[in-house]
Amino acid sequence: MSTPTLWSLILQGGYIMIPLALLLLISIYIFIERCLTINAAMRDDKSLMKRVRDCVLEGDIDNARRICRKTDTPAARLILKGISRIGRPMSDVLMAVENTGNIEIARLSKGLTWLSTTAAGAPMLGFLGTVVGMMEAFFDMSAAGKASDITTLSGGISLALVTTVAGLIVGICALFAYNYLLGRVGKVMTDLESKTMEFMDMLNEPAA
Repeated sequence: MSTPTLWSLILQGGYIMIPLALLLLISIYIFIERCLTINAAMRDDKSLMKRVRDCVLEGDIDNARRICRKTDTPAARLILKGISRIGRPMSDVLMAVENTGNIEIARLSKGLTWLSTTAAGAPMLGFLGTVVGMMEAFFDMSAAGKASDITTLSGGISLALVTTVAGLIVGICALFAYNYLLGRVGKVMTDLESKTMEFMDMLNEPAA
């Protein structure tokens, strides 16, 4: 008996393989797109805060804004929002900066819900294929009556096994992708919190 090819196994999985394939393709796209976006957000201009600090302490607010707009990273946009609130109470500045940070994190987290849903839903679809396959096997066995044998059950059992494996593979891939991206977003969040504290300390510096 020849070893079945990957394509033949996919065909044995039946129509349940279609949504599983779509989930896998969409998850791969989201993973690659989010990786590129998050990597761009993690670009760290070591001199950004020093240049902004020098401009603010010299009273050159316009140049500080230009520096932030030119850098165009979540940290720079967070600082830009804080600069636009200079002159207001410190609580207002802090609230504006924190709200901007929350918006930036929400943007970076876009699509992660899909990955977490796929991680949970793909195995369930695979198990659904398992139930459908076993039902087909028993229906075939019932229709064959006394003439039933192992070949009568093979079609339904193949569907059951293939969809289970496919669902688990898609779910595991989505789970690892979700946790990886969540960790990267967490690093960006930590960096934004650090920049927030540094910016607020900078505003308090002239009064020290």
